[in-house]
Amino acid sequence: MIGISKLYCGTVEPSDALRYGRHSKDLPSHLLQFSADKKPVVVWNMTKACNLKCAHCYAHATAGPAADELTTAEAKALIDDLAEYGSPVILFSGGEPLMRPDLPELARYATGKGMRAVISTNGTLISADKAKELKDIGLSYVGVSLDGMQPVHDKFRGVDGAFEQALEGIRNCMAVGLKVGLRFTVYKHNAPEVPQVFDLLEQEGIPRVCFYHLVYAGRGSRLADEDLSHQGTRDLLDLIMDRTQDLFRKGQAPEVLTVDNHADGPYVYLRLLREDPERAAEVLELLQYNEGNSSGRGIGCVSWDGRVHPDQFWRHLDLGNVRQRPFSEIWTDLDHPVMGKLKDKRPYVTGRCADCRWLDVCGGNFRVRAEAATGDLWAPDPACYLSDEEIATQPPRTNS
Repeated sequence: MIGISKLYCGTVEPSDALRYGRHSKDLPSHLLQFSADKKPVVVWNMTKACNLKCAHCYAHATAGPAADELTTAEAKALIDDLAEYGSPVILFSGGEPLMRPDLPELARYATGKGMRAVISTNGTLISADKAKELKDIGLSYVGVSLDGMQPVHDKFRGVDGAFEQALEGIRNCMAVGLKVGLRFTVYKHNAPEVPQVFDLLEQEGIPRVCFYHLVYAGRGSRLADEDLSHQGTRDLLDLIMDRTQDLFRKGQAPEVLTVDNHADGPYVYLRLLREDPERAAEVLELLQYNEGNSSGRGIGCVSWDGRVHPDQFWRHLDLGNVRQRPFSEIWTDLDHPVMGKLKDKRPYVTGRCADCRWLDVCGGNFRVRAEAATGDLWAPDPACYLSDEEIATQPPRTNS
């Protein structure tokens, strides 16, 4: 997760994270990516049920729930363990989490344990009453997926009217003061929609947007050929930075992030090195705090049936099941042949990753995407768009 507004527009300084000691339990949500302990944010795909039919669904969601989903009691045991372990955030996802009747009860239970609870939703089920209920529970954030304007979004989501329903859900959240933002997964056919997404952000006053790079997993694996070219990705990052800066100049200050391609960090730094070297030095320090991809370390996933994965895309790799062992025990078991290596990938990555000057900043990018594209878990991520010259550029050392 690369904070474009934090880094390029200067809304966060290295001292902001240091003020809290860089401990996950103490950091505000917008600074969690700079924690030193990397206690995992846990995505729980709490149900397989979904009311839409999205083309890029990594979870292979279905119309109804799976037969083996965790019960409410089992879910509370999971939350108890996460809270005791120190996981700062539980992200309720799916499928569509609002199709699970006990979501409000479980979200309230998590916040009562001191965790931050957020949901990732298609937004179509957020009525005015539901928005108020979620606000009253103490939900920290609602991420609503959009894939462009109405024609593109409805086609991609497989249901006519999904765009207007999602937009209404966003407005309902904003009306009750519940923080809400957009989630936009970029591929070739919807990349031209990005400027209109920024227009929507400006017109509606939406405070946050995350642009997700395509990860080849789930139904998204069929879309690997639809990923942007390297030049297309560079153009996308420049557009995102330009439009974010433009909003800041107009007096709006939304939180703008890119997700799932940690080459974005060095790319932002190198642009700032040309434009504002003093700020670039601060950004480099923040990127070193971030440490890039955190699969199996600072981000984890639990499936509806209790299986634990290094992240929400790596569903074919089971680390264990919370029905047999607590998440905290599974997560810290370094005897697992992959899990132990994910805690520090540097000795294992190969090719241009092994020699890359940005390895400490990027963290080797997405291993699951490298595996999907090449069959080799430790091969270079094919979505890295940095040139050979750029990865050979020695970044200056900070004083941290």
